[in-house]
Amino acid sequence: MIKGILFSVTASVLFGIVYFLSTVLQPIEGTQLFGVRTLVTVPFVLFAMVLLHKKQEFIAYLKRLKEQPYLLALVAFGGLNMGSQMWLFLYAPVSGKAIEVSMGYLLMPLVMVLFGRLFFRERLTTIKLLAILFALIGVLSKVILTGAFSWETAFVCVGYPVYFAVRKHFNMLHISAFAMEMLAMVPVSLYFTCQIDFSFAEMQNPNIYWGLFLLGLVGGSAFILYVTASQMLSINLLGLLGYLEPLMMLLVAFIIGERLDQTSYILMACLFVAISLLILDGVVRVKARLLY
Repeated sequence: MIKGILFSVTASVLFGIVYFLSTVLQPIEGTQLFGVRTLVTVPFVLFAMVLLHKKQEFIAYLKRLKEQPYLLALVAFGGLNMGSQMWLFLYAPVSGKAIEVSMGYLLMPLVMVLFGRLFFRERLTTIKLLAILFALIGVLSKVILTGAFSWETAFVCVGYPVYFAVRKHFNMLHISAFAMEMLAMVPVSLYFTCQIDFSFAEMQNPNIYWGLFLLGLVGGSAFILYVTASQMLSINLLGLLGYLEPLMMLLVAFIIGERLDQTSYILMACLFVAISLLILDGVVRVKARLLY
């Protein structure tokens, strides 16, 4: 269990480093970085499947796709959704939107809880209901004060829950489905990668190749560590540790010079209260499981 916790924490730190790396890979743009990151991540995903002995699961999934070809539309949807999220992850830090995307990742667990209740009839504890209430107050305060809500925040906090809800409904919550989605993104990723003028990029940034190497190595290692941790830890404990990643992203946003505007103070305070309540709920569940 200690090893699983260490793997999960390390993965979150590494994902935070990936968030920062996009700021030092100029003049390569976010869309082009997305292409590179996808191409270098695919081998790590396939390696993870070998590491976790998922060959038979992958073959069975391919057979299912052949027998139910309509699922290919879901593979395309999943690839588009995941690809868009990966693009936004790299685009945000170089576009002054790192805080907005970090907020989306902080809101996402709460929206996931709400989706679980609405679409899968999952039971909500009193603590989770309070967490959702605080998050709602925060979001409403942002809308009232600004008359709008950041599309970057909304895209993350709603996009991921929709993605996971669809996969759960069709029984596709496994690494084989994710691998197929990544493979589906390869042609588009190749196109964006081919748009990079590497000669010009090297003239502007002599360390560009080392940066791209680190992007692949750090991102791929983070993925392997997280997948491995998910096999060692309970869902509740893994979820608790997962809150470290958006906090790392927020830290990166502050490091690169972004600051909270006054209209976001109430939202951020409510989010931290809500996340604290979810963590409390998770700790209670983990303790109860350990006792029994």
